[in-house]
Amino acid sequence: MPAVVLTPEDALLIVDVQNDFLPGGSLAVAGGDQVVPVLNRYIGIFVRASLPVIATRDWHPRDHCSFESNGGIWPDHCVQGTQGADFSPGLALPSSTLVVSKDTLPLQSTYSCFKQTDMAGRLRAMGVKRLFIGGIATDYCVLHTAIDALAAGFVVMLLTDAIRAVDLHAGDGELALRDMTDCGAQPMTLDDLQEKECGER
Repeated sequence: MPAVVLTPEDALLIVDVQNDFLPGGSLAVAGGDQVVPVLNRYIGIFVRASLPVIATRDWHPRDHCSFESNGGIWPDHCVQGTQGADFSPGLALPSSTLVVSKDTLPLQSTYSCFKQTDMAGRLRAMGVKRLFIGGIATDYCVLHTAIDALAAGFVVMLLTDAIRAVDLHAGDGELALRDMTDCGAQPMTLDDLQEKECGER
């Protein structure tokens, strides 16, 4: 693909890189920790370009409907205020990061940061038109966030070197990638991103 050059209308959106989704967590995603150093490189590029960095997090109440303890399909995870809900300590989020908490209501499970939030409006107020999306997990929160972003009119650049899948069923991750690209998401990696030289406008 042609080199991708950042513009003032871009933002980096990091999805749910939280301890419970990393090795040792209650809902660990295989290779989830491998996205951290890659995302840190993206973060550095966006910070140097003075562009927004946004980080979403599952922020579940203890009685969330998705939990096995409440009849759901997932182990209890990312409970509000717990260490499992914290961002990975290795993720180099800048102090200016916009943190968006999602899935905060007991009886709703959405996966997307565009549900139950004013995400779309906040992005438009910031002048954002294109989102660079990476994080966890490809086949759930990344998938639903990317689809909702496209439906809301944003251009989506999918950071395929910075996502990992749960693969609850074999092939779920690949199917999610296909679904996102079929809906208009544009897959890319760090190699496709051209960082402007210092002083260049």
